[in-house]
Amino acid sequence: MAFYQKVETWGDTHHPKVLDVVRILLGCFLVLKGYAFLQNEPFLRDIIVENRVINFSPTWIGILIYYISYAHLVGGILILIGLFTRISAIIQIPIAFGAVFFINIFKSDINSELWLSILTLGLLFVFVILGSGPISLDNFFSQIKAENENMLS
Repeated sequence: MAFYQKVETWGDTHHPKVLDVVRILLGCFLVLKGYAFLQNEPFLRDIIVENRVINFSPTWIGILIYYISYAHLVGGILILIGLFTRISAIIQIPIAFGAVFFINIFKSDINSELWLSILTLGLLFVFVILGSGPISLDNFFSQIKAENENMLS
């Protein structure tokens, strides 16, 4: 737990406000991607089955589809508003990792989504380390908590 607190403290002190805009854009992207996956479940199922990501039964593939879709939706909203950003990014990393190394890396198209997947994965790692930043609900709630503690003292 001490390591997590060190990373959190370092991330909170070294977070430029420009990264908050990037965090918000990443959250919007993840929400839109999750919504697109929910609207077109057969497309996501075809991607998983064609690339032989997993060799499970159709039930487990269905569970994976809903995990990917709802993790993008809920995690994207949380990253967007800056609430539980580190946890949300950690939940997104296996999905982005799978998109980079199991789905997009084998496509030979120059216009494939490989670079977008790599960028997403990299940004998720950045926000696991740096956290949500000064323009976030996490920061807002921590300021309220600090003010309440100062009032009680």
